[in-house]
Amino acid sequence: MATRLPKGYKPSDDEPFMNARQREYFRRKLLSWKDELVRESTQTLQHLQEDSLQEPDLADRASVESERSLELRTRDRERKLLSKIDNALERLEDGSYGYCEETGEPIGLSRLDARPIATLSIEAQERHEKRERTYRDD
Repeated sequence: MATRLPKGYKPSDDEPFMNARQREYFRRKLLSWKDELVRESTQTLQHLQEDSLQEPDLADRASVESERSLELRTRDRERKLLSKIDNALERLEDGSYGYCEETGEPIGLSRLDARPIATLSIEAQERHEKRERTYRDD
């Protein structure tokens, strides 16, 4: 049975971390985001199927190709994002959602509200990015 959320509910630090209401809030947020991405993807597919490259002018044809390429790259990034959303939903189911994969500490409600697919706390994410810069610069 789904947990009922009061109208306008926002998770608060005054309540136990990842209680039933918070989990339901983030589940709904993730599902809504996923639905939006799927809807946009469907629109892109329809758009690509409707459009044909019957542009007589080479410059127009190149412009259309460039727009298609950008749209497809965007959809590819969104496809990867869908996978991350699915992983976050799985973590909600298994009880690990909201906890840093590196430290096991709570990620923090404000970070999760801004980035519901986050798997690392801000501190762990900063360490991770610092390591990436260090190795990339070598």
